[in-house]
Amino acid sequence: MTVPVIVDCDPGHDDVFALWLAAGHPSLELLAVTTVGGNVSIEHTSRNARIALTVAGVAHVPVAAGAAGPLVRELETAEWIHGANGLGGPELPEPTVPLDPRGATALIADALLASSEPVAIIATGPITNVAVLLRDRPELAGRIREIVWMGGSTERGNVTPYAEFNAWVDPEALDLVVGSGVRFTMVGLNVTHRALVTEAVRERLAAVGTRTAAFGDELLDFFCRTNDEVFGMPDGPLHDPVAVAVLADPGCVELEHTRLDVELAGTETAGATSVDFDGMLRREPNAWVATGLDVDRFWGLVETAVSRLT
Repeated sequence: MTVPVIVDCDPGHDDVFALWLAAGHPSLELLAVTTVGGNVSIEHTSRNARIALTVAGVAHVPVAAGAAGPLVRELETAEWIHGANGLGGPELPEPTVPLDPRGATALIADALLASSEPVAIIATGPITNVAVLLRDRPELAGRIREIVWMGGSTERGNVTPYAEFNAWVDPEALDLVVGSGVRFTMVGLNVTHRALVTEAVRERLAAVGTRTAAFGDELLDFFCRTNDEVFGMPDGPLHDPVAVAVLADPGCVELEHTRLDVELAGTETAGATSVDFDGMLRREPNAWVATGLDVDRFWGLVETAVSRLT
């Protein structure tokens, strides 16, 4: 039984691998892709999503552009990790996958309504598009199986001492989505930092020998280099595909049901995710939070998916 999914993303090197895992893994059916301003501007993220699908030979999945920026804040981007166009490293081909004329909210709504079963949404960027959908089309919440989001952290941040980038860019959107009542899973830095792109991992993926694998290796070369320069991490953590792994292979990512809140107003802590594992606030659990990763199993999922693409 396959799980129907929509991927909402802001490509970004690791988003590309998330798209490939969603498109290539046999346990998932990728229905649609939507884009958001995040790692780079919406113009770049939308083009990059189309490039990712073009390279992989995925021609049947519609791609629509969504929010150019957060609900109430100015967009902050991450060219310092991903390069000026969001996919620094390889020479980017012209995408043959078209941009759907519907906006992201309309495409998600149409995909939910057309599906015979509830659809999971995997968000790998600022979660603005999902928040807009739940705000403007609340009657569709029941058609969402669950939302799995890469972002946040139970520990430290990566753009401020306390905030992870996707949460920091649009914490108001995250607050809205977490409070919606739809099952929500946070896959944060505390787990994604275990998905390290070691030399052995790069050799394993490059050995797949496909066009997709070769393009991916060029992406990883740039991504690992910038992570080393910025964070002192030469084996860059491939964050976003870990969120896809939650649905592709239940059990690959360990989850704990707990309380999750997001800081909106702190001078130094805006975007910080407060995860109350010990129930200190005496609030009802409202989210599933990733706490562990079977690293070998995870890379097996990525390898399987990439090998099934062109």
